[in-house]
Amino acid sequence: MIKLTTLKEVPPFAQGLVRDVRVRWALEEAGLPYETRLLAMGEHKSPEYVARQPFGQVPVIEDDGLMLFESGAIVLHIAGQSDRLLPAEPAARARAVAWVFAALNSIEPPIQQLVEIDLFHAEAEWAPMRRPSAEQQAQARLDALAAWLEGREWLEDDFTVGDLIMATVLQIPRHTELVTGHAVLGPYLARCEARPAFTRAMDEHMKAHSQAA
Repeated sequence: MIKLTTLKEVPPFAQGLVRDVRVRWALEEAGLPYETRLLAMGEHKSPEYVARQPFGQVPVIEDDGLMLFESGAIVLHIAGQSDRLLPAEPAARARAVAWVFAALNSIEPPIQQLVEIDLFHAEAEWAPMRRPSAEQQAQARLDALAAWLEGREWLEDDFTVGDLIMATVLQIPRHTELVTGHAVLGPYLARCEARPAFTRAMDEHMKAHSQAA
């Protein structure tokens, strides 16, 4: 059985956004059983854990002797075990993988930059000068994504691992209306979040934090 390691407790602003959510979601979509190991705050920086995850981050999985870190790599590994997330047809499969990289490399960095300004540097002297351009960069990428999604239910013909990762990226700026207030991206994210597998994954994620409280 797959073993997932993640944090037992995170600050409220991060709950629902920790990257074990995308791993849990992939496992639920794929119908793969798993068990969870929860780390207390600080354990993720221990020498024992860093030997498994060089950057002291979560999540990590163990699967039949394989130790794997980085949520994108983990989700692709899980998706490879299920045609619910990766199509069997080679071209469709390649495009689904391409959307994973698009989410992590083209959409997430400008969003993350904006979020870091808002949540960690809002009181800094430079923040009011830097934020408008950061928001503009994030908005440009989101508009490009919306142009592709216009008239589509999913990024490709069916829901794939690309949609799963993209949705978890689009959740990041939830303190704004950049996504939820968008005529195309808001409904797209809502469709993704309405999937029963996502609900189960989020329930399990939040359960860990409620038990730690």
